[in-house]
Amino acid sequence: MRRKMRRKWWQQFGLMISLAGVLSISCERVVAQVAPQTAQAQLQVWTWEKVKDQFETNNPTLLADKLSIDESKAQEITAFLRPNPQFTFSTDGTQVAPYKGVWQPFVGTQYSPNLSYLHERQHKRELRLESAKKGTLIAESSHADLERTLLFNLRGAFVSTLQAKAVLQLAKDNLAYYDHVLKISKDRFDAGDIAQIDFDRLELQRVQYESDLQTAEENLETAKIQLLTLLNSRMPLDQFDLTGPFDFTDQLMEREEFRKIALDTRPDLKAAVEAVDKAQTDHKLAVANGSTDPTFGAWYTYNPSFNNPFAHQTVGASVSIPLRIFDRNQGEKLRTQLDIKRNERLRDAAEAQVFSDVDSSYATLESDLTVLKPFKAKYLQQSVRVRDTIFFSYQHGGASLLDFLNAEAEYRSVQLTYVNLVGSYLSATAQLNQAVGREVIQ
Repeated sequence: MRRKMRRKWWQQFGLMISLAGVLSISCERVVAQVAPQTAQAQLQVWTWEKVKDQFETNNPTLLADKLSIDESKAQEITAFLRPNPQFTFSTDGTQVAPYKGVWQPFVGTQYSPNLSYLHERQHKRELRLESAKKGTLIAESSHADLERTLLFNLRGAFVSTLQAKAVLQLAKDNLAYYDHVLKISKDRFDAGDIAQIDFDRLELQRVQYESDLQTAEENLETAKIQLLTLLNSRMPLDQFDLTGPFDFTDQLMEREEFRKIALDTRPDLKAAVEAVDKAQTDHKLAVANGSTDPTFGAWYTYNPSFNNPFAHQTVGASVSIPLRIFDRNQGEKLRTQLDIKRNERLRDAAEAQVFSDVDSSYATLESDLTVLKPFKAKYLQQSVRVRDTIFFSYQHGGASLLDFLNAEAEYRSVQLTYVNLVGSYLSATAQLNQAVGREVIQ
């Protein structure tokens, strides 16, 4: 009986141990599944559109410059203000001392309120408002030009981050491949197939791959810092990542198409054209300011000292017109006329700069494509094939260690060159987009 009870107790105890083991394994699996999901939830992966929206919302330089547009609109209100009327109150005729024994100080006192208003001729107010509105257009175009420049810097930081990620991935792949080579070489060394010196040289070569990996990680962190600075973000680096195409396309429009788009889009060219228009309005305003503006006045007098003894309450009026014996606006007329010519020259210079920017960036992009096409079509596969072939031959004694190390170095050089060329291509597309004035190549 006791044996049966003991056997039953040990069975129950074993069942409890088994259940505990199953629960422990299940908990470990749950923790293993939840932990990556939590880490992944904290990581924010941004596309170019999200980065651009965040930049336009948070960049302090862009936001500060945007206020200049509001300031210019406020100047429109000031430019269209009317002159204020002038109010004058005067009194006279109060007796201050007795005369012939009579002192009636306030009997002869007269009171006269006066109201006058300056009338502006030759549409001065309308011309001031027109000049202020054209100044607002220039401010808007200048703001768009600043945004164009800052977006180019942002795009450059975005491309640098993608390029750093690609280089980091390449460094990881190279290190993983080389560790595989070392594992195979260790087996060969243990079997006596290769000498100690050859295995030592292989292990020493791993330092280069470790250095490449460390440098790539540092470059990626630096690129992220530069990008987050433009976004005015304090996000931790380990919670921030980017995604986007890191490749090239050989489809490219003709140069003249980019030129036409640039002439219609470039905000700095628009600002130059608008400056000419504003200079012409300012010259019209200078001519109008040279005209005389009359001042109309009217007043009412109580108890005046006129010859008419019955004129106890009277009204009067006046018109004041400056005599233009000397034209004091000649210099402003000449200055504004010369300013028209100056802005026309600046407009021509801006147009020439547009063509220069488009042509130079287009030539850079064509050059990058010329190099990239054979790399992608031929050299990448060749570098892999040569490396694998030499390694296979080295494994079986058909090639020397030096041949294998040279093949590995050539592979690393070709792959890294290709990544850098793609980064150069994407930077050239950003340069061309900046030259055109908008994103024509994604």
